[in-house]
Amino acid sequence: MSSPHGRVFYGWYVVMAALVITTTTSGLAFYNLSILLAAFVSERGFPVALVSAATASFFVAGGIGGLISGRLVDRWDARGVIAINAVIAAGALAFVGHLYEAWQLFAFHIVFGFAHGAMSLVPVTTVLARWFNVRRSLAFSIGSTGLSLGGILVAPIVALSIERYGLAAAAPWMALGMLVGLVPITLLVLRPSPQSMGLQPDGLSQAQMSEAPPQPSTSYAEATRSAYFLAVSAAYLFLLGAQVGAIAHLYRLVLTRESAQTAAVALAVLATGSTIGRLVGGALLLRISSYKFGVMLMAVQAFSLAVLALAQGPALILAATALFAVTIGNSLMIHPLLLVERFGTRDYGRIYATSQMITVVGVAGCPALVGLLYEINRGYLMPFLVIAGITLLGLVTLAAFAAPKRAPT
Repeated sequence: MSSPHGRVFYGWYVVMAALVITTTTSGLAFYNLSILLAAFVSERGFPVALVSAATASFFVAGGIGGLISGRLVDRWDARGVIAINAVIAAGALAFVGHLYEAWQLFAFHIVFGFAHGAMSLVPVTTVLARWFNVRRSLAFSIGSTGLSLGGILVAPIVALSIERYGLAAAAPWMALGMLVGLVPITLLVLRPSPQSMGLQPDGLSQAQMSEAPPQPSTSYAEATRSAYFLAVSAAYLFLLGAQVGAIAHLYRLVLTRESAQTAAVALAVLATGSTIGRLVGGALLLRISSYKFGVMLMAVQAFSLAVLALAQGPALILAATALFAVTIGNSLMIHPLLLVERFGTRDYGRIYATSQMITVVGVAGCPALVGLLYEINRGYLMPFLVIAGITLLGLVTLAAFAAPKRAPT
């Protein structure tokens, strides 16, 4: 992890900054959606289907925010993009305590979703991709571990605080946490590229860079017209859609079958399993391709969601949650890796943001679909079996249309 001069390569400080950023955004946004859904239903009396539809608007807005962010970070300093949207997200969270009408519910999710999409994975992975070529998968793995740590360190505290004190009391503290967790580390530590500090990716010297294998440099137009881009985007439309649908309803699924304490533990298991799974995934990526790993994750997710559909009792529910958790952080890491490995960093911000926007169809639709199926079936058995099947569609798409080309013999 040292530079040729024996010093710690500054890129690893950037990785640590990314870790803090993803911890904050996942704990107060991604995992928090499931907690807020339950609170909006229990405290404010909104129907499950209505809150699920509002959750869908969060992801649509997030996709739009990511598209705009992708264009901005390809041209300007990512620090400003992240910091400004952190302030917007904090303001949205502060408003939660005053939310009573349906239009306010949707307004909150749209504003919060836009800011989250603009300040999270698109700018963070763009910066990490610039700082690393050789050790990119390791940097992505460490930096994105915050996607799990947020569920371990932040989400359970938020869940128990809302359960004990209510939305109105918890809202200002959530807003403050968003500001403190994002703005200082972004402005003081994060840097947009190694070139901005007179460095090279991975801390290599100019001579070492000239000897390294050439990196792909595909334009945005060429990348987005390719069959590979469309196949990866469609596969993750199914995978991430099913995944987010499950996460958005997991807290309430456990709450309807067990206690609030078990539901809070399930969120912690979800985050802990995701962390452990990512560490195992990082080791596996040294031995197998990102493509093979992605197919394997889809199979595991489909199985775990089917088990959750049927699970009764704390032990089986938590075991199925742990298995599902293994897929979460790894999936969010593999998606951008598949794209940057094929297309390079030239227009990566826009390429990834566009692919992410395509996945919004699934990410936005599945929470609402699960909520609608819950209302129809008065339970989570059928909804979770359906999203297990949707995951299998993603597996088939990736396996059939995005397999690496075999070298000619």
